[in-house]
Formats: sequence, C-alpha cells, structure tokens
Amino acid sequence: MHGDNTSPSLSPSSPADRRLSALVTVAYNKDPSPVKLNLGVGAYRTEEGKPLVLNVVRRAEQMLVNNSSRVKEYLPIVGLSDFNKLSAKLILGADSPAVQENRVTTVQCLSGTGSLRVGAEFLARHYHQRTIYIPQPTWGNHPKVFSLAGLSVKTYCYYDPATRGLNFKGLLEDLGSAPSGAIVLLHACAHNPTGVDPTLHQWEQIRQLMRSKALLPFFDSAYQGFASGNLDADAQSVRMFAKDGGECLVAQSYAKNMGLYGERVGALSIVCRSADVASRVESQLKLVIRPMYSNPPIHGASIVATILKDSIQFLQIYVPRMTIELKAMADRIISMRQQL
Repeated sequence: MHGDNTSPSLSPSSPADRRLSALVTVAYNKDPSPVKLNLGVGAYRTEEGKPLVLNVVRRAEQMLVNNSSRVKEYLPIVGLSDFNKLSAKLILGADSPAVQENRVTTVQCLSGTGSLRVGAEFLARHYHQRTIYIPQPTWGNHPKVFSLAGLSVKTYCYYDPATRGLNFKGLLEDLGSAPSGAIVLLHACAHNPTGVDPTLHQWEQIRQLMRSKALLPFFDSAYQGFASGNLDADAQSVRMFAKDGGECLVAQSYAKNMGLYGERVGALSIVCRSADVASRVESQLKLVIRPMYSNPPIHGASIVATILKDSIQFLQIYVPRMTIELKAMADRIISMRQQL
C-alpha cells in the first residue's frame, strides 16, 4: 500500500471467473471469425447482435421525462410502492387471494440477483432451516448468492442429458429425501441454463410433494414472458403454490422481459399465512436492506410501474404492446434454439 515491498497488499487477486457464460464470452471476443454466435451471454440480442430496447419501454420513459413534476428523491427502504404492488400482481395474478388478503409483502430490489440475495439473507436470519436445495444444473451465480448469505447449498436432480429433458423421477426422489422444512430453489419458467421446464401436471406433483414435507419454495422468476410469450402462462408454477395458502418466496427480474438490464429492476415477494405475518416480515426485510444498499434506484422501477399501471389507458395500450413484443422475442428464441 505504501510502495514498500515488505508491506502487505490490500488484497490478493481474485481467481478468474470460471462461469461457463464468462468463458464462452472470452472465447467469443478472441475469435476473429466474422461468423460467430455468443451463446453464453444472458441477454436478448437482435439479428445484428445488438441489445434491444422495447418500444413500450421507450414510450414509458419518454412519458417520465416529459413529466416536469417528477423528482429524484430517495425512495423508501422497500422501494417504489406502485412498483411493488404491480410486481406482486404480475407474478401472482391480480385475482390472487394472497394479494387480496394482504398476505404478500413485496420489496423492490436490485434486479434478480439482489432479490435472491435479500431473500437469502432474510431466511438465514429468521428461518429455522439453513439448507437450500438448488437444481443441478442451475445459473452459475445461485450457489454463491446463497452460500455467502449463510445458507448451506445442496443440489437436486433436474436435467437428464440422455433425453435432453427433465429427470422428473430423480427430482422427486431428491426432494422426497430432503429434510422437512428445507428451502428449495425453483426456476419459475425458462430454466437456466437448460430451457427445460416441468409440465403443469408435473408442477402440481412437485407442489404436493413439497407441501407434504413442509419444504419452502423459493422461486427465481427471471424470464416471465420469455418461455411462452405470455406473462400469465409463465407464472402458473408460482401461482399454483401461492393459491394453496402456504408460504413461498419469489424473486423477480425485469432485465429480460422489459430489456432493463442496466437499470437493475427487481422485486422480492414473500407470500405469508396472514396479513400480520406479512407486516412483520416486511419489518425484517427493511433491516436486511438498510445496511446492504439503503434503498433502491427510482428510474427503472418508474418505467415498469408506468407500463403496468392499472388504468384503462395502460391496460388497452401499453400492456398489449408489451405482450406483442414479448411474444415476438419468445418466438424468435424458440426458433433459434430449434435451428441450433
């Protein structure tokens, strides 16, 4: 630190990023070929390989810019109120009993990763089980997010390379042998990295097994709308669990389905057994968030809230436009996977 060879360094160099996506991107950048595809990047790209900003996002952002009454004041610890309410409705359904009975607490977080980490920190402090089961394989950041929060990470069978499909038997066996009360990470749709999802019938079997063993579902919903092009269809797995009266956690990201990668817009919703429990959970989430990043940014959440706002104008204009653009992206992704 002082230029003295005998002085200890502030920190040793970190090991190179060994995630598959990072390795693929490094190889892609080094390859001189003009004809190449980067299958490791976790973002939607156009035919030209460029990032895409949805038209509905541009329109909403312009509306915000034109509103001279908007300010850039700090948000509350839990984030933008309208955004939180709309996020819960988007993933759980506007007619969700949990939403209508105020059994859901939602906090704005820093995209999907931040939502997962806040949820993990909360569970490590207040949940009686410290073990979380994650699918094998899963997104490369999942193990670190949960282990650094203080949870013990174990895996359950998910993908069968031989059939290129779901190892459903292995999944049920592994979850069936998990200790009562253990946390289970579930990909709500568009499983990363395989793209293989359970059928609705299989989801129902998973739900029944997990509830019978009091396993706690923690959904990672990073791709709502990307699997089928339909926001409601891609939320069915989450809604199955939320409708049965039990508890569950859901981490949402708007990076993919609204193209807001750099805005870091996400939400953590926790479905509780009563409104009183939900209120107490929110108070504890504030204690997790305050020393972590104090409060979330306002701009990206305002864009999402503008698009999802519950009014005739937005239901008739903005949400349909968003759905059309999402469907086009989902169809293109499916077509590209088939071609590859």
